[in-house]
Amino acid sequence: MKALSIRQPWAWLILHGGKDIENRTWTTRFRGPFYVHAANGMTHQEYDTASDFAESNGVCIPPYQDLDRGGIVGTAAIVDCVTYSDSPWFFGAYGFVLENGNPIPFRPLKGELGFFDVIDF
Repeated sequence: MKALSIRQPWAWLILHGGKDIENRTWTTRFRGPFYVHAANGMTHQEYDTASDFAESNGVCIPPYQDLDRGGIVGTAAIVDCVTYSDSPWFFGAYGFVLENGNPIPFRPLKGELGFFDVIDF
């Protein structure tokens, strides 16, 4: 199955907070389920910005130190790629429209750029 690295706390928001768009500067034809990989990097400034935005949408995220990073944290499905959406989570150039965010137990795994294959999970 494919995986996509997403920085925290955005990965957490897909799985727990109703984030239904993953914003990217590039488009994709990929559709279907994928693993949500929480990227290893996350600055305190990124966390604070995302936390403020999430709170403005009625979602409180866990503390910085409680977010898993550097591995698979869940699954979701991409059902479309759009250049406009009414979703409050859209601020793309492109938005991967997401459904069925589902957390799974953390599994450490090095991420890659773009979609990458996960074998023997």
